[in-house]
Amino acid sequence: MILFVFEGRKTEPSLFKTLEYLYFKKPDEQKICCFGYNIYELYKLMNESDFTEDIVTVIKRKLESRNEKPIPDDVSITDFSEVYLFFDYDFQNKNLSLEELNSQVQEMLGFFFDETINGKLYINYPMVESIKCTQKLPDEYFYEYKVSREDCSNFKDYVSQVYSYYKSTDFIQFSLDKKTKELRPITKEREKIVKENWDYLKEQNIKKANYICNDINDYPENKFDVGQKNIFDSQLEKFVLLNSEVSILNAFPLFLYEYFK
Repeated sequence: MILFVFEGRKTEPSLFKTLEYLYFKKPDEQKICCFGYNIYELYKLMNESDFTEDIVTVIKRKLESRNEKPIPDDVSITDFSEVYLFFDYDFQNKNLSLEELNSQVQEMLGFFFDETINGKLYINYPMVESIKCTQKLPDEYFYEYKVSREDCSNFKDYVSQVYSYYKSTDFIQFSLDKKTKELRPITKEREKIVKENWDYLKEQNIKKANYICNDINDYPENKFDVGQKNIFDSQLEKFVLLNSEVSILNAFPLFLYEYFK
């Protein structure tokens, strides 16, 4: 099995239903767990055990405290061949200093760097709503988009008002049944449109990641050039610490690039 741990309870799992349909031949092999807390809360829990406990144990204990069991009692980390975590940078968080935020993300990326060992962490900059941050696809200016720490406080509205041509995620998401949360019937035409839009988003985000890391708005020579650690270090050096802003980037397209290339 493959475990996907999402920070949010709504946007990420809904989007992943579409990705599962488009890209995974065996959707029953994927297990989704919605954590419901940000990366800094997860860091706190991992740090309490000095990073000696695995992610499945930590998540199960935390969610059981609110009577949730997304992962069955008899399932452990060894039951998963791969683990992927998707969290937001959220550097508008005021509960910690910017130095503390960055230090914690650094440590998390250092621990969650391999999907077959502890798990692999993917970061949204500044949050998952960055997936909508595009003009009509394809958007040749996407590589330029960034947002200040101040504007991140209301990023969802900011995206809609400043950058997004699309008013919802319908352009990259199939409809879900409200009761079952499963996909509704999909036409071939609809599948083609959504798949094409994801292809555009993949290209934009991959090239932008290379621009962030290497100042080249084109495909990287290899996937290691745009690894999560490289992206974060470059974000700090060129945007966060320099002008208290972040270059907008979404984790899902980068995951698809690394996983299926």
